Amino acid sequence: MKNKEADLAGPGIGDYNELAENLPDDYETLLSPKERMQAVFALKNYIEENLCRELNLQMVQVPLIVSKASGINDYLDRDGSRTPVEFPCGLGLDPPIQAQVVQAATKWKRMALKQFSCDVGEGICTDMKAVRKDYFLDHDHSAYVDQWDWERVITPEERNLDFLKDVVRKLWKVIRDAGKMAQERFPGLKTSKYPDFPEELVFLHAEEILDRYPDLPRKERETLIIQEEAPAIFIIGIGWPLKDGYPHEMRAADYDDWATESIVQNGEQYHGLNGDILVWNPVTKRRHELTSMGIRVTKETLRIQLKMSGQEDFLKLPYHQAILNDEIPLSIGGGIGQSRTYMYLLRTAHIGEVSVSVWPDILKKICAEKNIHVLE
Repeated sequence: MKNKEADLAGPGIGDYNELAENLPDDYETLLSPKERMQAVFALKNYIEENLCRELNLQMVQVPLIVSKASGINDYLDRDGSRTPVEFPCGLGLDPPIQAQVVQAATKWKRMALKQFSCDVGEGICTDMKAVRKDYFLDHDHSAYVDQWDWERVITPEERNLDFLKDVVRKLWKVIRDAGKMAQERFPGLKTSKYPDFPEELVFLHAEEILDRYPDLPRKERETLIIQEEAPAIFIIGIGWPLKDGYPHEMRAADYDDWATESIVQNGEQYHGLNGDILVWNPVTKRRHELTSMGIRVTKETLRIQLKMSGQEDFLKLPYHQAILNDEIPLSIGGGIGQSRTYMYLLRTAHIGEVSVSVWPDILKKICAEKNIHVLE
């Protein structure tokens, strides 16, 4: 069980010797750095335009920094292991504003739905940039994060798994069609070396995956289910403790709803109205997460989840008060990793081939020995 507990939070491989063993030895990039940047921006434009069309969203500006007192910053988990960059801000102010660099715009988006007067069925999409300093820096985790953070107003009746699945399918279609577009525009991406992008996603609840592999930690369960069941899956119900006593993964308590009872299967009650899209990456031969998303908490599930997480003191913060007082709408939303998506669609071995960040020397040395050249 110790391995399961260690696997709940803290993304990435976590060991550079293991990373060296896992990165491909026969790697050859399909596009030159110049072509790759052209393809990145073609994908960016395509996904933004079509995501907005499919989900009825509008592109809006998004903050890079927020005040600590607002409670709007995303803590990504609920064990306190990933903290934001923090600094005093405002020359001449006494006291200065205590500001934080965003880790994601998850909570800000829900507040912004009211700010931009979004009606039911309308929403927003952002070109979000963030810093996550507590990541282990490997082939698909960077301290620099870019996401399409999106949010849409829903009705109480739409708070169900059928609606969630419908939105997920639309999102997956946009990603898959973007990959096909890139192959048409950049013929170097067409190769028999890698399989085509999967047509459909398979939906599985986290409890079902645990039933298949009851003794394995989360990442190993995900790896096997993608290899054995389908190369593209959506895992439902991330955050609620499963029957082994552990959640599939730690998930923050104040945005996704992972407490609501969703379905009964095999005589068991399953929880959660959220999930992740994971795919098999044929280049790295590893599980590859593209997006986390979900129907958001109500004031009732917010209280339940914060109590379970030992974070009831958050209830006094402005964001949480807005939910409790029905001042912001019910919503569904998510964050699609931009560089993660480019990496998958352009068949690169490292996220640093499609985005610029800081990398440790040991990682750059490992990559160079395997013909992987990160951007700096």
